[in-house]
Amino acid sequence: MRFLVVSLILIAVLGPLGVYVHRRASGLLGLGPRGRRALAGLLAAAVLAMISARLWRGALPDGVVRGTVLLSNILSLTVLLSAVLLGVVDLGRLIARLARAALERARAAARAADAADGPADAAPRPGEDAERTEAGGAGEPLPRRAAPLPPRAAPLPLLPAAPPALPRRAFLANGAAGSAFLIGGGSAVYGALVGRHDYVIEEIAIPIPGLPRSLDGFSIVQLSDIHLGLFVGEPEMRAAEDLVRKARADLIVMTGDLIDFDPRYAEHLGRLTRRLGPLAREGVAAIPGNHDHFAGIDAALDALERGGARVLRNRGRVVGGAGGAFALLGVDDVWARGRVPGGGPDLGRALADVPRDLPRVLLCHNPVFFPDAAGEVALQLSGHTHGGQVNLLVRPADLVLPHGYVAGLYQRGGSHLYINRGFGTAGPPARIGAPPEVSRIVLVSA
Repeated sequence: MRFLVVSLILIAVLGPLGVYVHRRASGLLGLGPRGRRALAGLLAAAVLAMISARLWRGALPDGVVRGTVLLSNILSLTVLLSAVLLGVVDLGRLIARLARAALERARAAARAADAADGPADAAPRPGEDAERTEAGGAGEPLPRRAAPLPPRAAPLPLLPAAPPALPRRAFLANGAAGSAFLIGGGSAVYGALVGRHDYVIEEIAIPIPGLPRSLDGFSIVQLSDIHLGLFVGEPEMRAAEDLVRKARADLIVMTGDLIDFDPRYAEHLGRLTRRLGPLAREGVAAIPGNHDHFAGIDAALDALERGGARVLRNRGRVVGGAGGAFALLGVDDVWARGRVPGGGPDLGRALADVPRDLPRVLLCHNPVFFPDAAGEVALQLSGHTHGGQVNLLVRPADLVLPHGYVAGLYQRGGSHLYINRGFGTAGPPARIGAPPEVSRIVLVSA
């Protein structure tokens, strides 16, 4: 059912945008009927291939599916980005056309007002009478002398007619439309081939009231939204391991969406967890996200536990010892509330596992839970949003996500929220303006 809904949404969005882009590209390139049909078939095939990708998994080799899906997603993302940029261009042209029309109407009104006042009698120019009449005559006009004809030039050789020059406005409009296609297509290619592997380590210090001095500078390295699957495999796992090693963690946390859709990749999750465990003296703690539920929550949690991670699904644990400690809490994803028996976040149950007087750090996949947790915890670590994942010129997620929680640090009621942009991708395998990250959170005594 979910697959059908997603497919219908993609068709509803990409269908009209594809028609718009097809019409503008055909006009810009001067395509004939055959070229228009070929372009329409290419755009339709890209959308269908992207939608049917999940059906091909297991039926065809992963390499074939991966290549086909990557190309179709690049083309579909090109359509989406180009349509947005072309919309900006066409809106600008419409505004300019309306402004010119308003200016012409104002000029016409001014000319009509001048004509209504009547032309004033013009005084004769000096010497005009002498030209038009003889001295003392009756004012009869004198005949003008004809100017001598220039010598006849030799006939020029016949040359091919030059093509008509493109009007300046049309030239500028075509240039802007062509730039929209180039930027849209170039961004899609960059995001798919380069941007989704442009990993960074983000480090931020966050004050924790009541944190013991012995834990001042304690580092939590966060991995989120890995989306192990068709486009995140062994090379990406090696990159994640290298980045976590460079970040020098005291504790590693994995905040959900660790598997994409296919439970076959639970084995990859187990291998990655085993490789990360030795990199932090406090080991690995993990919580599920909505995609882990989609893939099969039992398979995901079993892989984490077999890999040595401490799964905190509505549970808590004490980090530290007699010299100082804090409470690490974890909750289930909000998607599971009402969909999975006993599922969904239960902060009260997690709090019951730890002493009440310890400062608290909460792991929760979706930042939408922060208003419920603010005031109860000092810090919530989340993911889910991917930082918008595709942000060309602007970040639309700022306008559509609840509370505007997209990426980075937020504060509410004395509590902090940090949102990791994620390591992998969901939907189109591309990142633009939202590089994948590994977060290094340094706890500071406050």
